[in-house]
Amino acid sequence: MIQDIKETVAESLLEIIKSADDNINMTKQEIADMLEYPPDINMGDLAFPCFKLSKQLRKAPNIIAEMIKSKLDTENSKIKNCATAGGYVNFTLDDKFYADNIASDVFAQKDKYGSSNIGEGKTAVIDYSSPNMSRPLSVGHLRTTNIGNSIKKIEQFCGYKTVAINYIGDWGTPFGKVITAYKLWCNNMSEVEEKGVYKLLELYVKFGVEAKKDDSLNNMARESFAKLEQGDEEATKLWKKFTEISITELKRIYNIMGIEFDSYDGESFFEDKMDAVVEELKEKNLLKLDQGAQIVDLSEYNMPPCLILKTDGATLYPTRDIASAIYRHKTYNFDKNIYITDFRQTLHFSQWIKVTELMGYEWAKNCIYIPYGIMNFGGQVMATREGNTQLLDDLLKLAVEKVESIMEEKNPGDSNLSSEEKKEIAKKVGVGAVMFGDLSNSRIKDVNFTWEEALNFNGNSGPYVQYTYARICGVIEKANTADIYNKDIVITNMLERELIKLLAQFPEKVLIAEREYEPSVICRYLLDICAVFNRFYHDYSILKAESEEIKNSRLALCEAVRYAIGNGLWLIGLEKTNKV
Repeated sequence: MIQDIKETVAESLLEIIKSADDNINMTKQEIADMLEYPPDINMGDLAFPCFKLSKQLRKAPNIIAEMIKSKLDTENSKIKNCATAGGYVNFTLDDKFYADNIASDVFAQKDKYGSSNIGEGKTAVIDYSSPNMSRPLSVGHLRTTNIGNSIKKIEQFCGYKTVAINYIGDWGTPFGKVITAYKLWCNNMSEVEEKGVYKLLELYVKFGVEAKKDDSLNNMARESFAKLEQGDEEATKLWKKFTEISITELKRIYNIMGIEFDSYDGESFFEDKMDAVVEELKEKNLLKLDQGAQIVDLSEYNMPPCLILKTDGATLYPTRDIASAIYRHKTYNFDKNIYITDFRQTLHFSQWIKVTELMGYEWAKNCIYIPYGIMNFGGQVMATREGNTQLLDDLLKLAVEKVESIMEEKNPGDSNLSSEEKKEIAKKVGVGAVMFGDLSNSRIKDVNFTWEEALNFNGNSGPYVQYTYARICGVIEKANTADIYNKDIVITNMLERELIKLLAQFPEKVLIAEREYEPSVICRYLLDICAVFNRFYHDYSILKAESEEIKNSRLALCEAVRYAIGNGLWLIGLEKTNKV
């Protein structure tokens, strides 16, 4: 592992630093953690910044760097040479030591390369996607669904037991609107069953349009929902049927994206659990009466009051979220309770998590809000109630169709692939293009989706990464070499060294992505290693290398890179493609 390599370098550094001043209280691990990667491969493999030592040794960082260089014994270490650059000491590692360590680690772990056990024995609950029922998924749902799925996989890769929760919006006045619209303009369950959730969306949008003309419709919707709350048989039957139809459609889209959930407990599930929260807040003297409403005063924490009960006694989202968090801790005993929604809900989460903390729940500190930027499509933010929405299903279908066209254009009449294989590849690449196009952006930034970027086969896209993976698979298949894992990797050029360096960095990139809840870290890593591999592929012969030893070495390097790319693709939810 790269950590073992860093510790080897740190051991030599610690000996030199102690010889300069035995009073310096630093451990080998602390020095190893200080090691960085130089920005340019020509500067070396690792860099040690001397700035932290400046005050303790009472010398300028560049003087300390020169001192370390002069005392370093490269003959008896695994360091090939070192050089200084300002306050840094840059180390170039012994080729064989570097390559053997990294390759052996990759081949020992294979599909687990890059994983860790930091979450061993711990549970991470992850709440994401969470769409409203009676409507299909829109492009606006892509980010929470996509980011949440990747974070779940990253947590799993780091040893956590994960519980994926789809906190569906299956309660509230919107259901009153759909029930009212169904009775007024449809009242035909056979038609709803035939057209599914798309008929429910049509009714919901029509209600929004008609209610602008006739406000009495809103009163009818409130009455319909009130009946549902009271257990009215007809309203309950419609609600159950509409929810069932909605979840069936959700699961179909999730299946296309390779996404699964462990729980679909939605808002209705917690309806009977909120009274206990209100009573507990009263018992702990946290509730205050404010203009007829019940609030928790958060002015001490520079936040507006958290509204718990409206003037009519109705509960609100904070009440329900507190109830769900208490339930989840009792049920799953989580170490992390992660919520993934857009940044516009920042205040809401800050408020109810603070209230939970004030209630005395120590685990409230483990409730983690992960915000993200808005997804725009063609420069527009989607709004379902106005009918201004791009359906996610349509987007995914269009992506697959576009990839099929590109494949046919690049390889017209390609007889090496059956029509079924072409369709399967187009599905993997098309869906992957949409998912990567989202995840490659920094989570908190707004995203404006464009086909030009998402389907760019030449770089900075999902198809580019999947194509590179398939290219490596093709090379290894043509080689038909047995026992590839026992071949030594011999570094013969700077691109091979750069690939080894990138392979070494993968486990650290995974840890950064886990710590920052940032899938884009993995996406950027994949683009970097694919770019270097493709330069290597074009500049150096693999199957027709100058010797059998170098051929086997390069094949082993290809296989190691294949594992890193494949594991990275899994972490962001993209399928691997053996052919393109």
